[in-house]
Amino acid sequence: MSKIVPYIWFDDQSEEATEFYVSIFKNSKITDKTFYAEGLPKPKDSLLSVSFELCGQEFVALNGGPYYTITPAISFFVNCETLDEVESIWQQLSKDGIVLMELGKYPFSDKFGWLKDKYGVTWQINLSNQEQSIYPALMFFGDNYRKANEAIKFYTSIFENSKIDSIELYNDDKLGTKGSVKSAVFTLRSQNFMVMDSNINHEFTFTPAISFFVDCETQEQIDNFWETLTNEGKEGQCGWLEDKYGVSWQIVPSVLGELLNGEDEKRSQQAVDAMLKMKKLDIDTLKRAYEQN
Repeated sequence: MSKIVPYIWFDDQSEEATEFYVSIFKNSKITDKTFYAEGLPKPKDSLLSVSFELCGQEFVALNGGPYYTITPAISFFVNCETLDEVESIWQQLSKDGIVLMELGKYPFSDKFGWLKDKYGVTWQINLSNQEQSIYPALMFFGDNYRKANEAIKFYTSIFENSKIDSIELYNDDKLGTKGSVKSAVFTLRSQNFMVMDSNINHEFTFTPAISFFVDCETQEQIDNFWETLTNEGKEGQCGWLEDKYGVSWQIVPSVLGELLNGEDEKRSQQAVDAMLKMKKLDIDTLKRAYEQN
């Protein structure tokens, strides 16, 4: 069972951004690169994606074009063991970026800051006295306000090896926040996530610029995830969807990479052509397209 992997959609900066991030965090490396096939939005053999790890957390950076904007609705929460780590990471990520919350002491942390880096990705840097780690963090606001607790229960009911680790609620009724989620941690497929409610009606929202890739070994898994996550949501193309909260997911068969990047270029192109006609991906149809003479 593979973890759920965050995908970050860039215009044409995935390689540059990835090298920048890998230079900053511990236990980090670039693991793979893929390239565009014929018929996709960018020229054949140009860079499609870069797979990489930060603090052992898997990511993929996608060169997808200027279609989606990364927003703070999904950020990456960085736990740091020491003050030196906090300050070093902050200094490097904030260069040529925008500070959303100044690095300083807050009621919930001795050292915390929130920033948007020069590529548009947002990071929450926190002194937590634990080994350096990174969690995707989802913020629920506007029409989604007070739905964070509901979303946690929804997501953990869908994915195997999932659990709710901790939930902290607002106890006072300041600005109507009582009972909303101040901070929560939950696990899906051994992947840690954070979530919070915000009573501020921000102008941004969730977008496909950050999505979550779900690797599926069987068609039954694809069908179940697709049916559940698109309920009250939206179907997209090529395995992409938006759930009822607006969060984007990619529901993808494990065999897809092998079919699209096989040694026989003609057969792989046939699989690409078949995939481009699909919303929910169908393993048998993709394999038949690949095997066609």
